[in-house]
Amino acid sequence: MPDVLDASPYDALLLLSFGGPEGPDDVVPFLENVTRGRGIPKERLKEVGQHYFLFGGVSPINDQNRALLDALRKDFADHGLDLPVYWGNRNWAPYLTDTLREMVRDGRRRILVLATSAYASYSGCRQYRENLADSLAALEAEGLEPPKIDKLRHYFNHPGFVEPMIDGVLRSLADLPEEVRDGAHIAFTTHSIPNSAADTSGPVEDHGDGGAYVEQHLDVARLIADAVRERTGVDHPWQLVYQSRSGAPHIPWLEPDICDHLEERHGAGVPAVVMAPIGFVSDHMEVLYDLDTEAEAKAEELGLPVRRSATVGADPRFAAAVRDLVLERAAAESGRAVTPCALGALGASHNLCPVGCCPARAPRPAAAGADSPYA
Repeated sequence: MPDVLDASPYDALLLLSFGGPEGPDDVVPFLENVTRGRGIPKERLKEVGQHYFLFGGVSPINDQNRALLDALRKDFADHGLDLPVYWGNRNWAPYLTDTLREMVRDGRRRILVLATSAYASYSGCRQYRENLADSLAALEAEGLEPPKIDKLRHYFNHPGFVEPMIDGVLRSLADLPEEVRDGAHIAFTTHSIPNSAADTSGPVEDHGDGGAYVEQHLDVARLIADAVRERTGVDHPWQLVYQSRSGAPHIPWLEPDICDHLEERHGAGVPAVVMAPIGFVSDHMEVLYDLDTEAEAKAEELGLPVRRSATVGADPRFAAAVRDLVLERAAAESGRAVTPCALGALGASHNLCPVGCCPARAPRPAAAGADSPYA
């Protein structure tokens, strides 16, 4: 990175996230936003929302995004990077369209987007880009000139994302009783998605069995497992497993599920398991409920000692990684020499999502890609 922290041509960073309810009255309207167009009855949404009601109707994701905003602003200020940071959500306030409208009225014309999803997939990348296109179209309909938007590359293998997760697994192992610690297995968890979505994740050349989605997670899991072995001297067996499955039961989704995996490991005589949620940026509801509630209840039923390692959240190293990604992309856009920072076997991801990358079942306009209608 250059000595002078120059983010030009960009004049703002947008933190783009999923959003979540902040009280019991928000839960059903939030789920209506998430499932809009699928015709799901309100009574069914109330059933689906029970895990939110267990936590007072509040998802932790918004507070976690506020903490990340603070960390990013502090890091940028401490390092002399003059780049304002905004925040918008896909499914709850502050809504993406409202934030983009505010940014345009503030005079922002070249915007970089940081999505709170580190890996390639339809739901983790292209759907965010579709939402950006929808919001830009809404601004255009209001008579506002849409800004030019670029999305930061996938950061799953950036050291600032990987290192905090390594530390989290090490802390979890150290927290296990000494008599089971060395025999513990590591279950690297991520969100299950339909097999068809996994198989078509990433650029066309990466499509196949599991696509880029599975390949990227496996690369991160290997990085963490190798680092744990180097730092502890113990080679802990590991597996990539899945959580948070939804949708029709007849549609194949990525397996095994974490609870099934815990049963299988217990049956095989494994003395303990560390659950490492590498597929998630922060400890939001799917971590708190699917791992800390359901999976831990399953482990208690089995009598299997488990620990759950922390996600990256607002770790200062992650904030520094975002700064690095911003400067990397700015240099590339300005024609300056840059060496992307990435660990593992896969190298740095593409800056511009190519045509055919993580396709939707029904094609829709998507911004910040090679097929964007807002070039």
